Amino acid sequence: CWVETSLRSSFQPGMKLEVANRAGADTYWVATIVTTCGQLLLLRYCGYGADRKADFWCDVMTAELHPVGWCTANGKTLAPPQAIKEKFSDWTDFLVQELTGSRTAPANLLEGPMRGKNTVDLVVEASLMEVRDPSSPALYWPARVVRNVGGRLWLRYVGLGGGGGDEDPQGRDFWLFYLDTRLRPLGWASENSLSLEPPTELRSLKSAPEWQEALEAAQQEGQAKPLPLEVFKDHTDPPRHSFSTGMKLEMVSPWKPQCICPVSVTKVYDEFYFQVTADDLSPEATPASLVCSALTPGILPVQWSLKQGVGMERPGGYAGQDFDWADYLKHSGTEAAPDTCFPDNRDFSKDTWLEAVNPLVPSEVCVAKVTQVKGRLMWLRLEGVSKGLSECIADVESMDIFPVGWCEANGYTLTTPHKPVCSANGRYCCSKIFINHRCFSGPYLNKGRIAELPQAVGPGKCSLVLKEVLTMLTNAAYKPGRVLKELQEVEDQSWECHEEILKAKYKGKPYRATMPIVRLAEQIPDFCRRVCLRLQCCPNLFSPTLVADKCPENCSMQTKTKYTYYYGKKRKLPKPVGGEELSEADPSKPARRRKKRKAIFVQRKRRSSAVDYTPASSLQVPILFGFLHSGCVLCLARHRHTNCICNKSGTSLSICHWTRLSRSTTGETGDAGVEEQEEDGQLVLERNPLEWSVDEVVQFITSTDCASLANIFQEQDIDGQALLLLTLPTVQECMDLKLGPAIKLCHQIERVKVAFYRQYAN
Repeated sequence: CWVETSLRSSFQPGMKLEVANRAGADTYWVATIVTTCGQLLLLRYCGYGADRKADFWCDVMTAELHPVGWCTANGKTLAPPQAIKEKFSDWTDFLVQELTGSRTAPANLLEGPMRGKNTVDLVVEASLMEVRDPSSPALYWPARVVRNVGGRLWLRYVGLGGGGGDEDPQGRDFWLFYLDTRLRPLGWASENSLSLEPPTELRSLKSAPEWQEALEAAQQEGQAKPLPLEVFKDHTDPPRHSFSTGMKLEMVSPWKPQCICPVSVTKVYDEFYFQVTADDLSPEATPASLVCSALTPGILPVQWSLKQGVGMERPGGYAGQDFDWADYLKHSGTEAAPDTCFPDNRDFSKDTWLEAVNPLVPSEVCVAKVTQVKGRLMWLRLEGVSKGLSECIADVESMDIFPVGWCEANGYTLTTPHKPVCSANGRYCCSKIFINHRCFSGPYLNKGRIAELPQAVGPGKCSLVLKEVLTMLTNAAYKPGRVLKELQEVEDQSWECHEEILKAKYKGKPYRATMPIVRLAEQIPDFCRRVCLRLQCCPNLFSPTLVADKCPENCSMQTKTKYTYYYGKKRKLPKPVGGEELSEADPSKPARRRKKRKAIFVQRKRRSSAVDYTPASSLQVPILFGFLHSGCVLCLARHRHTNCICNKSGTSLSICHWTRLSRSTTGETGDAGVEEQEEDGQLVLERNPLEWSVDEVVQFITSTDCASLANIFQEQDIDGQALLLLTLPTVQECMDLKLGPAIKLCHQIERVKVAFYRQYAN
């Protein structure tokens, strides 16, 4: 949630600003921010009330936006929009009431170098803020930002050197996320009657006058270049706690982050903060204490470890072999903190991956796997760490954990896992399987979801890498269950396979399928190609070969209609020849392909005499009376070359438009008869479909052979304008229809489109 918060806009709904009138010349009016989307703002002029009809979007970086009061200061005219000019007689009085108590958009977010930036981006290098001392909630000292990594701030106390990105050999720098409650704006301590003193462990490094001189210099610098207060708008103060001195509790050790240890409340500062000290019964023990609040990550009630079945570190100097809380509380004369003192549990899932800070080296962010989840704690296995810590415990509320891809998104080095050691001869390992995002995704896979997948998976064991890739592709499908069904059909007797269970969810329903996956590296290229052809996508969509710019299959020119036609359920895939599937561009059997097309369209012609035999929308281009030539790769209809005007240059994707020939210009009697039948079978509309209501659309669909689907149009409020925008992919996905009914429905929609072009387009 803290990462999500860091991505929010600095502007908030409800803020007021002055914006140029869209219809008026050199006049301005006050507008309210309705919502935000990145650097885009949805605005509504004041005076429209709850009426949304005049809402408009604008880009902060390009629109003429100003803070409230700018017009008065610059002699500009404030005038309401013409549409509501007569709504109020006294607009001055209206503005006074509208602006009283409202929040205006800050000037620095509308003008200057901070214009349009997200909140987290307002914290720039060398920015100053006050940091609470880790040993006392009443002590603060300024710190300078050395670097901002997506809101995770590398900080250096004022007085310890410059703010550049130089190294910190003494290890005195530290990292905090910008939402941490220890951070406050410059001047906050003085305003709240708190002390400004250098950190306890650093005071001996300089004399008191030197520290004071550094403080005054920082305060002067902060006044000259103040940090925008919007940085702290999402900060939350800790809630009141219920702890009292002497209470015992368990805690993930801040000093040994792989252990849970018993601690005691040794001091209560106020209703928000208290101090805990690690229990140590040794005579020579040095107290290790920490300031906490009710929301401090890692604090747990007594007996938590026992109930969760995890081990707990015994206190130093404890005599017994087995630690028992009941005896321990009895002999120490203390009580356990009640469960009501602790926040509720929030679960993560086991075996998920994330990015996490190495507790021993805070500048290091590692790939981490959740190996165990107990209540609000999770055990993380850190991959590739440079120092001896293979596992640590993290609270789900810790601001030291981040989603996968966070480092890459913020340009920070991620400590990656060590290269896996493969089996002796390497036959069962593969290097990488690439997901080539630019390749054609076919009718089953969603191209937008494919684009979100990583560029490569691996290296590792063949079956595991392939299972991971197939799982990602299944989850990127329009209907994962359909893809699992297709994948079950991919098999070859010559493969050495290992059966794996693939799982997916769609609309709350779980799906699973057992699929044979190859185990040998030399079989991977053939396996990947077979899977791609089964899913009717480019053979290079996922492959051991990286496709950099242009795919060798030239798949960027393909459309979903082409693949649906050639590799749909009505046509079986050709048998493998020499271990490879025949590609769709293989000219070895052209006669068979033409014959198959002819059969399909004869069948369609018997069903309907309408002009359009295939949904033009599924071709992604508007085709008016359009059919594709039988010699073209995408041709779906006619074999009468005399009736086509065609680009016969050999381009595989040329689109041919059928031109109607009158009976007098047609030399073939049969063709003329067909022409007459098609002319008579054209749909004639009594009213422009752009003006149809939802009921009229439903009435039309009911009159066709798709009457059973009419209720969908009623439920989804599809009027005439929406009807003309429907395409085959849209119908399949949004109406949840199989390919056959979807094509049948699109055929009727295309009849309306053709009639619209013929009767009303001019």
